[in-house]
Amino acid sequence: MSEAKMLEQKIWSNVLNEELDLLIYLPPTFSPLSKYPFFLVQDGKDYFQFGKLARFADELAESHQIQEAIFVGIPYKTVENRRAKYHPSGSQNEAYIRFLAHELVPYIESAFPTYHMGASRFLMGDSLGASVSLKAALKYPHTFGNVILHSPLVNDELMTLAKKANPALVKIFHVIGSEETEVSMTDNEVANFLEPNLGLHQVLQSRGFEYYFQEFEGKHRWKYWQPFVKEALQFMLDKEQFETEDMTV
Repeated sequence: MSEAKMLEQKIWSNVLNEELDLLIYLPPTFSPLSKYPFFLVQDGKDYFQFGKLARFADELAESHQIQEAIFVGIPYKTVENRRAKYHPSGSQNEAYIRFLAHELVPYIESAFPTYHMGASRFLMGDSLGASVSLKAALKYPHTFGNVILHSPLVNDELMTLAKKANPALVKIFHVIGSEETEVSMTDNEVANFLEPNLGLHQVLQSRGFEYYFQEFEGKHRWKYWQPFVKEALQFMLDKEQFETEDMTV
């Protein structure tokens, strides 16, 4: 089996007025003659390092359990910068979401062979990275048809978006830990993540989204999220689904 490729690139964002780093994973059998779904991964470096994202993708693709995909990791620069971009009320949150939808998606689709449709685009994140992923998917459901959430911070704005969104357009993977009742935040506050996530679960389930949910035994840590990186890939990239659906454009 050939090896996957990890590319390091940079992109200039006009809406953010800054340059961002990208870590781009190409699958082992990548070919410019094929087309691929792709993921935009918040906390990108953490997902590759702590979430073992590339290893899980390689293993599952080699055993023909998932469709091969491109993963675009977006590392954060500083804790403060991360909060400004990822928190639903962060100073750069709206601009960052516009960057994802209007700058990064066209950049990836011009550089790599992809399907150019919402159903083959994925957002992924943990904690605040999950929050911005969910908000982007609910605000741009025709652009992002899938979102993976590892223990998002859920506030009133996200609940309102979930209640108004078209459930036919977005597929969601969502996990939260049973012990995430006192999570230390980067602003030195302590927040209960569990209760709002259970509320979000009720909304998403009752509204009929295509939806996976699990409350795991554990805390707000990569130790507990890591197994659900693999499960998320299996749920989102089911090979039979991609083979049976018409993914032409």
